[in-house]
Order: sequence, then structure tokens, then C-alpha cells
Amino acid sequence: MPAAALKAKPLPTQSTAKRPVLLDLPYAPVEKRPLPPGRPREWYITHNRRLKAMRLAIALLDSGVHVPNQARNETIRKAAQTIGVHPPSDTTCHMVRALMRYCR
Repeated sequence: MPAAALKAKPLPTQSTAKRPVLLDLPYAPVEKRPLPPGRPREWYITHNRRLKAMRLAIALLDSGVHVPNQARNETIRKAAQTIGVHPPSDTTCHMVRALMRYCR
């Protein structure tokens, strides 16, 4: 018996599966933790903006928007409505596109 016949086949991965895995929603909220006290107000604003931009970037990637050029402000705000967060500002939309650009 040839040695190749005795080798076990590897399990299929996401890329080799016969059917794609369907996602119900592009986002599942994580448990929130309190932020550390004693920081300047600007730190909290920036921190929360980064978290929101990251959530929106993940939601866009899950929904099929993979290129920053496809993520216009309207698209990002529609994704925010889908996942249930307040509409982002222009600055946050810019951060979302920057995250999508640098994650590649």
C-alpha cells in the first residue's frame, strides 16, 4: 500500500469549505469594563472614538466592505445603525478608513 494512501486528509478550513459560513449579524457586543480613573478627559474621548472605529471597521469587513474606498461616510453610518451604535462623526469615519487601510 502506498504511503500517500495511509496519510489522513486535513480537515477543511473556512477557505476550503464547500459552503460559506453565514453570519447572522456582523457584530456581537463584548462585555464592557470600566475605564481607568484619573486620566484627562481628552484621553477618554480618544479612547472611546478608537473603540467605536474598531467596532465599525470589523462590522464593515464582516459585511463585505474590504477596501477603504468602498467605506464612504454613508456606508459607515449605515453599518453603525445596523450594529446599534450612534452615528459616527466625520473624524471617526476617517479613523475607520485608516484602520481598514493599515490592517491589510
